[in-house]
Formats: sequence, C-alpha cells, structure tokens
Amino acid sequence: MQCQECGKRPATLHFTKFVNGEKTELHICETCAREKGEMLPGTAGGFSIHNLLSGLLDFEPRNQTVKPPAGKCGTCGMTYTQFSKVGRFGCSDCYKHFSERLDPLLKRVHGNTVHVGKVPKRAGGHLKTKREIERLKKEMQGRIEREDFETAAQLRDRIRELESEMSG
Repeated sequence: MQCQECGKRPATLHFTKFVNGEKTELHICETCAREKGEMLPGTAGGFSIHNLLSGLLDFEPRNQTVKPPAGKCGTCGMTYTQFSKVGRFGCSDCYKHFSERLDPLLKRVHGNTVHVGKVPKRAGGHLKTKREIERLKKEMQGRIEREDFETAAQLRDRIRELESEMSG
C-alpha cells in the first residue's frame, strides 16, 4: 500500500482515529508522519505515558467553559500548567486550589469524584458506619416519596441509632 500523503513511499504506519464517533483510517509513510506531527512509537518524539496523561490533564469538558485556575497554589507556588507538564502536584493544597479543573478530569478517568473502593478493616469502622447512614437516608427518602411512612420511620430510627453510636 502506498502512502496516502505523498503517494511515493510505501505506507508503513497505519492510524485509526475516532473523532466524535467518526472512524478515520490513515496509511502513511514514516516521513509524512513526522511532517504531520503524528506520534511514532519508539522514536524520540514518540508515544509516552507522560504525553497521554498530559493530554488527559488538558481535558476540557464539551459544551462547558471552565476557566483555568487563576494564579498559583498558595502553599507551594505551582501553577496548573506546571502540573500538566510534571504530572503531579507540589503539595496537598494543590488539590483544593485546582479542584475546579480536577473534578471533570477525575470523573472522566475514574467515573466518579468520590472514592467508593474498599475500606481497610482496622480503620474503616467509622467510614463504614457513615456509608451505611448515607445509604439508609437515601432509602428513607425513597420510602417517603412512595408514602411508605412506617418503613421510613423504622429507617429513621436506625439512622439515629447509628449516629448515636458514632458520636458516643
């Protein structure tokens, strides 16, 4: 197969891109790929995990205008641009300072902005109780909406019981 760009050299690189649900295939030679700025695995300017993460960090949600966080972190002085190049924050306060920009990124990468994974047995009793209370509150709200007030009252009593255990 010949290069689709120059038509002179054999196509040695085959790219498949999906943009907005449209599939585009490109068959080009290495020279044309360099000229077009395509990423070449195994070359000096090639693919790297850092470039992948940097691309994720520059993510802008569709149909939303999110301003880049203004200024620097008050504790370490890091900017969001520096973070996107380095791939890690300078201190724990960066998470708070850049939270507006991180929430869409975390939601895209992890599917959620709240940790819902496993809880260590040694330190997890308090957290498990909090999660149980949240679950019961949601269930109670659903029972109230369905006008099942007897079950809702039982759930309310269980929530109060768990809350008193946590505080006592």
